[in-house]
Amino acid sequence: MKIALAQINPTVGDFTGNLEKIVAAAGRAAAQGARLTVFSELALCGYPPADFLEKPSFLARCRSAVNELAAATRELPTAVLAGVALPAPPESGKPAVNAAVLIDHGRLLLEQHKRLLPFYDVFDEQRYFQPAKTQKVVELDSVRLAISICEDTWNDKNFWQRRLYSVDPMEELMQQNPAIHINLSSSPFWHGKRAVRREMLAAIARRDGIPVLITNQVGGNDSLIFDGSSFALDARGEVIAQADSFVEDLVVVDPFAAPPITVAADDDTEAAYRALVLGTRDYIRKCGFRKAVVGLSGGIDSALVAAIAVDALGAENVLGIGMPSPYSSAGSIDDSRHLAANLGMCFELIGISGLFSEYTNALEPLFAGLKPDTTEENIQSRIRGGLLMALSNKFNALVLTTGNKSEMAVGYCTLYGDMVGALAVIGDLVKTRVYAVCHWLNREREVIPAAILEKPPSAELRPDQKDTDSLPPYDVLDPIVEAYVERYETPERIVAEHGFPLPLVQQVVRLIERSEYKRQQAAPVLKVTSKSFGMGRRFPIAVKVQV
Repeated sequence: MKIALAQINPTVGDFTGNLEKIVAAAGRAAAQGARLTVFSELALCGYPPADFLEKPSFLARCRSAVNELAAATRELPTAVLAGVALPAPPESGKPAVNAAVLIDHGRLLLEQHKRLLPFYDVFDEQRYFQPAKTQKVVELDSVRLAISICEDTWNDKNFWQRRLYSVDPMEELMQQNPAIHINLSSSPFWHGKRAVRREMLAAIARRDGIPVLITNQVGGNDSLIFDGSSFALDARGEVIAQADSFVEDLVVVDPFAAPPITVAADDDTEAAYRALVLGTRDYIRKCGFRKAVVGLSGGIDSALVAAIAVDALGAENVLGIGMPSPYSSAGSIDDSRHLAANLGMCFELIGISGLFSEYTNALEPLFAGLKPDTTEENIQSRIRGGLLMALSNKFNALVLTTGNKSEMAVGYCTLYGDMVGALAVIGDLVKTRVYAVCHWLNREREVIPAAILEKPPSAELRPDQKDTDSLPPYDVLDPIVEAYVERYETPERIVAEHGFPLPLVQQVVRLIERSEYKRQQAAPVLKVTSKSFGMGRRFPIAVKVQV
């Protein structure tokens, strides 16, 4: 039996567009001889639909989309297996079920519900879905298929040291003697995730002695980026088919006859860049826009954001704006021009010295006798934010913020200033990873000018300012941020692991804790690590934390 893994990029709520993608992919799969075409979790309605699942009208549209899919594929020689949300029984107390539907020649052969509902990090499926009480194997052309949905495969007691659920749905399905295990997933990307997925499913294939196939969603939806990377394994856990990452793809495989293939090792730096390009493109386009505005400071962060935007949207759709203040160096303006020329994008200058003078003159009576401090620095940043938003309004282009994770963590950013914008493109990259991605980007030619890579980081909001005036060096700061934010390690554990002075670690932790109010007002952050700022990290603002 030939099976197609159809990796598509759905949009939440776009039933017509999603259905068109599914039918078109099924047609291509049928032309390649596939008897079954497998799509991702909630492919018909898009993932994650969040509170749309509480709307009866949304769920009714899901049900009608299943009927439309059956009608549209009635004449195709391939059966279709796709994910969709459906209304839950009224007595369940939940609005919906997370379902996989198997349709063959217009007939519904199976409606399988997801059993394990994740409720951690960015996932909140227990809020919406009624879990399946039982699951069953289905036959297609006398081949017995075990069908699971994403998390249902993530609880193998032989793979995980710490299990999150008391049951493993695959154990029940294996008692029914399936010949193939097929998983429909919407598994978001973060560093190392693709390797974990392969290793976990390979362990299941070896344990159960049957081929395992997974179709994973691809594309960006708000903060989440789905890498696709769908694949098939034989009964020994060897990869026999592999879809590309970060693009729509279709691969056809006979899981009983295909030989193993060589899979290239994952490059997390390259993957981070491709993920951010995909996430930026989909966020802007799925929100109904085509253009972006980026404030170019001559620094490495804005340079990387501009490069990502150009790759995502095309150089003709990205406008770079330099906004020099009295403290901006001539080199920063020249570096921004050089970057824009390398990228082929438009670059314009709007000087803010006059506006800054107007602000300070207006405030002078109230500030009389007080020395300049961060107030005046933040005024410059907020002038720039206001100008970028004016350009956004006038040209119907979204502003991309340029702050990195290190800055967001410790609050080294200005609320209503450099934090203004629609999307925090690199808000999940610590500064040292920003440098790593830029060096990768320059591997074949100069994209980021050497001067930008080599200069000491500076906000240029006061004379001779350097980031290290306010923060530890980034090669010290970043390991602390990663340990405390991503792994919830204690200061004492961080000291033991890295050898940093305890007072320094405690100082950084205090900065992280006191900056929560800023982060909760920040633009959505594209997630590329296991713990990003945003929907997967939930802390109160008004707290007293003992460090």
